[in-house]
Amino acid sequence: MRAFRIRIRIRIAVGAALLLAVAGCTTGPSLEHRGEITAPPGDSRHLTIGSAGFTESDLLAQMYALLLNHAGYHTRILSVTNREIYEPALESGQIDVVPEYAATFADWLNARTHGPGARPVGSPDLAATMRALRALAAPRGLTVLDPGRAVDQNAFAVAASYAAQHRLRTLSDLGASGLPVRLAAGDECVERPYCEPGLRKTYGIDITGIDPKGVGTTPAKKAVQDGQDQMVLTTTTDATLGQFGLVLLADDKHLQNADYIVPVVNRSRAGAAGVTGALDKLNTVLTTRDLASMNEQVDSWRRLPEDVAGTYLKSKALIPSH
Repeated sequence: MRAFRIRIRIRIAVGAALLLAVAGCTTGPSLEHRGEITAPPGDSRHLTIGSAGFTESDLLAQMYALLLNHAGYHTRILSVTNREIYEPALESGQIDVVPEYAATFADWLNARTHGPGARPVGSPDLAATMRALRALAAPRGLTVLDPGRAVDQNAFAVAASYAAQHRLRTLSDLGASGLPVRLAAGDECVERPYCEPGLRKTYGIDITGIDPKGVGTTPAKKAVQDGQDQMVLTTTTDATLGQFGLVLLADDKHLQNADYIVPVVNRSRAGAAGVTGALDKLNTVLTTRDLASMNEQVDSWRRLPEDVAGTYLKSKALIPSH
């Protein structure tokens, strides 16, 4: 099966020119006929899987490739680090499958369809988010497969010692404690509804200031570890929290959007039952914790994404162990 896994790395300067040129000669539905797609879903035996070029996306792409190889497809992986480039290539059929995040992709397609000022359609409600996402994807010739259990959402972490001292397990606990909190995050946190405004409104947390060290960066986590800040904005699949002595506080009132991982496919090339059946096998096994563990193996242990993905799928008996 390894012969089918041709890993292609295209850096943004080259990938942009290539895929934008390809998107110009699209094979997907024309703008005037979108919404009237009646052709049966396609089942091409040679599929290109897109990766957004970061560790988690690489891991998901590798798992998709291995599952599809096992189902009898020939696959290659194309890494392009810009959604503005790979999404049109997905529509055109130059990319057939990509791992995406439900709420983020729904809002991105919504802005592309209705303009940057469009009201967001992603929300903490997974069912509502999926309805909106599928309605936006279908006229573009895209099919969004079912989400599984894994979710990569924004999350907030504190020092484990701080959590133990103040008996904190949830963001509600932190709000009820009345403790002043300096938050390590990105500059945009002061206005994003899921960040400072949401923490104040939903949880009553006393945010005294934003330390602009970025989302989940090493300096941001180090600031919380050292006590300079009390909390850091990161993600639910952050693999390095333990290295800094940090723990996540549960988003018990569901402030964050439903960014569950979903495969998105080009309907005319990869919308048939064979692809769906192969990729759906991940839904019952892959968890947020599993994904965080695999991220750690690649980022901290320096293992190759394809090796980590293969080991995981074999451990779950989704592909043969030999």
